[in-house]
Amino acid sequence: MSSNIPASPDQPPTKKPAPPPKSGAKPGEPAIAFTRAGALWSSLIAGFLILILLLVFITQNTETTAFTFLGWHWHLPLGVAILLAAVVGGLITVAVGTARILQLRRTAKKQHATIARQGR
Repeated sequence: MSSNIPASPDQPPTKKPAPPPKSGAKPGEPAIAFTRAGALWSSLIAGFLILILLLVFITQNTETTAFTFLGWHWHLPLGVAILLAAVVGGLITVAVGTARILQLRRTAKKQHATIARQGR
């Protein structure tokens, strides 16, 4: 006698489970590697969420406030004034960072030229 019991005609034949795909990825690793496009997409989503929060902040802080700076006087909504201050602070940071990057490039170029002359 055999231990294999034939399937009845009413039941579909049983299938063996398919073996897992053979790829170079280990079981704990993601199937697709991290890419620049993925990072860009994530950054865009985060940026839009921050913009939405800023929009809510500005719409909730619409009370007009008086400002004085070096003899100038003007009135702005509070939310707009705080946003403007943050943007100006960011632009100052970018300007200082750009100046430092240019300074480092100039120094690296001089060092590269000196090394090239010594190598001849």
